[in-house]
Amino acid sequence: MNSEILSFIIFLPAIVAIGLMLTTRDVNTIRNIAFLTTTVILALVLKIYIEFIPSAGMQFVTNIPWIESYGINYYIGLDGFSLTILMMIAILIPTSYLLLWEDKTKGYWINMLLVQSGVTGTLLSLDIVLFYFFWEIMLLPVFLLIGQYGFDNKVFTTIKVTVYTMAGSLLMFVSIMYLGVAYYNEFGVWSFSYDKLMQITTIPYDIKVWLFLGFLVAFGIKIPMFPLHTWIMETYKNAPTGAVFLLSSIMAKLGIYAIVRFMIPIFPEIYIEFSTWLVAVGLFGLIYFGIAALMQDDIKRMFAYSSASHLSFISAGIFSLNSYGINGALYLIIAHAIATGALFLLVGLMHEQTGFKTIKDLGGIAKKAPIFTFIFAVMLFANVGLPGTNGFVSELLIIFGIYEFNHTLGYVATLTVIIGATYMLWMFQRAILQNRPEGSKELIMRDLKIKEIIGLIPWVILVFLMGFYPEVFLNKFEPTVTHYLNDILQIGASK
Repeated sequence: MNSEILSFIIFLPAIVAIGLMLTTRDVNTIRNIAFLTTTVILALVLKIYIEFIPSAGMQFVTNIPWIESYGINYYIGLDGFSLTILMMIAILIPTSYLLLWEDKTKGYWINMLLVQSGVTGTLLSLDIVLFYFFWEIMLLPVFLLIGQYGFDNKVFTTIKVTVYTMAGSLLMFVSIMYLGVAYYNEFGVWSFSYDKLMQITTIPYDIKVWLFLGFLVAFGIKIPMFPLHTWIMETYKNAPTGAVFLLSSIMAKLGIYAIVRFMIPIFPEIYIEFSTWLVAVGLFGLIYFGIAALMQDDIKRMFAYSSASHLSFISAGIFSLNSYGINGALYLIIAHAIATGALFLLVGLMHEQTGFKTIKDLGGIAKKAPIFTFIFAVMLFANVGLPGTNGFVSELLIIFGIYEFNHTLGYVATLTVIIGATYMLWMFQRAILQNRPEGSKELIMRDLKIKEIIGLIPWVILVFLMGFYPEVFLNKFEPTVTHYLNDILQIGASK
């Protein structure tokens, strides 16, 4: 297996972006080369996916010194969990380009490429300082997208997101430095590799709790978890469609990923002790954000709350201490990225065409754009967990997992998923299906173009393929989950 392939996947978009920045101003050329670059990456990731052997260990590993005197390495690799998310990123980004194809500037496409390098580097980093480096790098292009191409009060929105993110990153940086010093004091050498930091035994329990919370706040802001969510509503409302897609479908999932990759192995006993509280917080967020979504008239704000509600459900599954819940949470990461990403892109197209983004001003879309309506409905039903879709499989696994963890919380989880179906179907009926009132301004809305349909076809296929044949995908990361439960947490494959 070629270990350099991961480095190529990480850095190719950034190299292409810098090259395009320096050599051409033609937007069409930049867009076409950017799309070709992401397609090449998709082909490489498919090669990795085929060659990957399901196991708990890391594969395609590269580990070379970077800042050698402090034990900071360029240490990258993947297991079944990170492979699944990498495959998701590789499929969603180039196909999303086909829905963002028109009326974009040079800077838009360059920032989209830079984000892909950042998120891929974050996903594949196994040295925690390298992870932090990419974690910060992936945010800058998104800030630029919001600040330059956003709507309404976009400057304030950008500042708010920046302040929130910097506060979380500062707490994470302090925690990382403390872990590095603790490893040096115990073993006499520096290292920031996550598998080395797992070996630390000298940190007092109360300090470990604070370190755990430092990481949790940083990742919780990105997810977002309640009560660290207040940046998301105005951001999703005012950000351009591409930025919203990246934030909701990809970057939020990296917050969940980071909890699994770093917090569980480094703080296993704290993770177990806090699990009940964090499952409860996740379910509270599911309810709170779901009720808030019901109260929204702005369709982008409604989807922002909807996304936060589903991500809270994923968080609850991650802390459920059994294979049902964790497998379901990892599966819902992919299912939610597909469904919500598609919905945000479709809502963006609808807003560009009609000029409206409040539900009361919409209506009559089904008659004007039947193909748009069909794909919108598929993604909406996947989002609410209709049987036969990927959302159903993942939500069912999480409910089983939470029930096994705590019967009372399991009953709560079962009842609260109804909230999601309520606000989604209510929105769909009002904004898409029902006719516009007589005398209202005519709504201008075209149906999807061929390239947009081509872009969405893989998403529709994945919704049903993952819904009917989940074992094809679960088999890739189940060994990783079993390893975490049996070898790291030492609690067995179930609770």
